[in-house]
Amino acid sequence: MTQGFGLVVRFSLASQQAAAAFDALCARTLEGIKAYEPGTLAYVRHTPADDPLARVFYELYADRDAFAAHEAQEHTRHFLAEREQYLAGVEVTFLDVIDGKVATQS
Repeated sequence: MTQGFGLVVRFSLASQQAAAAFDALCARTLEGIKAYEPGTLAYVRHTPADDPLARVFYELYADRDAFAAHEAQEHTRHFLAEREQYLAGVEVTFLDVIDGKVATQS
């Protein structure tokens, strides 16, 4: 597990309307991630229970090369270009994996 690389991103959305549009953009992006990114081990979007205008992403990649491959994908580049219009702020925390447990699907 020491090869893993992850990040947590917190997006603050400008309004309920922006949140709905952002969620739709995320859903389209996730389709590409699922189809074309074997090195993306986890890409999970959350809404904090006490903050409906926030989205928190947890992303885990096999390694830094897998993250670079994610960033180079057309669906990711589209997301990065379009997201700004919906945001009031963004905070990114990069994470180096020490250890843990990751579920696998069979």
